[in-house]
Amino acid sequence: MLKAAGLDELEERVYRALVRAGEADTPGLAAELGAGEAETARALAGMRESGLVREVAPGRFAPVAPEVALGPRLVRGQEAIDWARQAIEQLSEEYRASARRRDAHRLIEVLPSRAALREQVRHLQDSAREEVLYFCRAGHVVMPSQDNDEELQALGRGVGYRVIYERALLEEPGMVANVAYGIKLGEQARAVRTLPVRMMIADRETALLPLVQHVGGMTELTAALVRDSSLLEALIALFEAQWERATPIRFSEDGQVADTGSCPLDADELYLLSLLVAGVPEKTIASQLGLSLRTVQRRVYHLMRLAGAQTRMQLAWHAAREHWL
Repeated sequence: MLKAAGLDELEERVYRALVRAGEADTPGLAAELGAGEAETARALAGMRESGLVREVAPGRFAPVAPEVALGPRLVRGQEAIDWARQAIEQLSEEYRASARRRDAHRLIEVLPSRAALREQVRHLQDSAREEVLYFCRAGHVVMPSQDNDEELQALGRGVGYRVIYERALLEEPGMVANVAYGIKLGEQARAVRTLPVRMMIADRETALLPLVQHVGGMTELTAALVRDSSLLEALIALFEAQWERATPIRFSEDGQVADTGSCPLDADELYLLSLLVAGVPEKTIASQLGLSLRTVQRRVYHLMRLAGAQTRMQLAWHAAREHWL
């Protein structure tokens, strides 16, 4: 049992016997343990050198307290194990990197079915530690955005989400309310007119994107799982480029919107403005927010008056210049 502390079998038996007896001489210990006297003497000499026992009289020994004799040994042993574990982790990473260089299948894994893609969407979000990047295009190939419960759970764990929505997606029923709820939970959302591809990137380590959606008139979803590589770096750069040009979507249920400076708009007005600048039609905004078209048009006119704008384009330009969004 004390092998982890560096004791061999005889040394452990000798030490236990001394702990029980308090102190003993070499012949007495040898007789009690059924060991040779010379063998016992060698064990005691080594144990005295290593601080496990002390000689209280010529040929007579007493044990050093276990917490003093064995505690530091265990600490040193644990430190050695920790260093070894770190070395193994480093070697494992080097092995995986080498394997990826030698085998392209480890860099890009093809997912042949919708079910496999859905499982990876779930897994990457459940295992995300820091940030998830998302391209959300109109329509859905795996599940509606409203069914992505994994995002809500990840946001609850403190995982950051940056999501770029395609304008047409924001026009789908229920999407405005869904986006607003995500923003309320911490999602950073932006919108663009069109996106080049659907994509998710987890912790800048793994990207997931569909490759082929339609084959021979049949819906045959094929996707790729892209791991650490130059291709992954290119996909991350693509996301960041789209993020820079996308329009922020702002919403705050309690009316507190961060970093708005001297913006004269309240939270509801900022949310409406962000949807307008993202290109969502007034009719769609009215339907999504449960308002009449006349009410939305009246609020848009109010925004234009505040900005001194004659058109929606001028309103968008003024909002950008004044950093309202």
